[in-house]
Amino acid sequence: MSLDQPLAPLPQEGMGFASAWPVRAGDVDPYNRLRFDTVARYLQDIAEEELHAGFFHRTDPQWIVRRTVIDVVRPVLWPDRVRLQRWCSAMSTRWTNMRVRITSENGGLIETEGFWININEMTNRPTRISDEGLAHLARTATEHRLRWRPWLVDPTPPESDTELPFPVRATDIDQFNHVNNAAYWQAVEHFLVDFPKLVAGPHRAVIEYIAPVLARQHISVRSRYEPGDRTGHPVLRLWFVVGGTTTTTVRIGPLPGNPGNSA
Repeated sequence: MSLDQPLAPLPQEGMGFASAWPVRAGDVDPYNRLRFDTVARYLQDIAEEELHAGFFHRTDPQWIVRRTVIDVVRPVLWPDRVRLQRWCSAMSTRWTNMRVRITSENGGLIETEGFWININEMTNRPTRISDEGLAHLARTATEHRLRWRPWLVDPTPPESDTELPFPVRATDIDQFNHVNNAAYWQAVEHFLVDFPKLVAGPHRAVIEYIAPVLARQHISVRSRYEPGDRTGHPVLRLWFVVGGTTTTTVRIGPLPGNPGNSA
């Protein structure tokens, strides 16, 4: 699939791994909308739950995410309770596309997909998924020769006075001494304060992690806001830069395939 295509559907109801919990006051913005950084944490939480609910914590315990897609079809608003369903939609021998559907009791719907890479604990390099793991993932996967293709290929803008410093806090660092994936979405939320139209209707947010950022490194964010063509659908692009090197890219725009929207 690509940037302008819908996410893969669940092959059969009842398949995959499911969990549920309440939306808490610290999960939302001042307008009670479930924030992007919260969604990213939810995706980490259900992945961890699935890891320990079965055999993956023994056979394939270490994974990193390369890309996350978040399609907000209908926003989740506090107070509410969410149900998450997770399954593999595509796979190869070293990585997978893991879909998570988030529904809420009050009618919210957020579809997500993460490109997850199985990592060797000793070398921190991509490694083959165990035979047991491959068999489990294949139950729901409709593609078995998944390849990595970047979606966000726009060149990074040159340095300018509009760059936004993004201070890294001690609480943003994970057990691998990297900035946690969810922390980048906090910067996205900072930009959304000035561009509320981006999330006023159904929208897709995509983040791609190019290189890890270590503790004590200094991040700046370059941005480009595109008001949109005659249809009026805006797009926001962000580039996270460390020492002149782009480490992460983000795009937020209209939801592909939504009536009245164009990607």
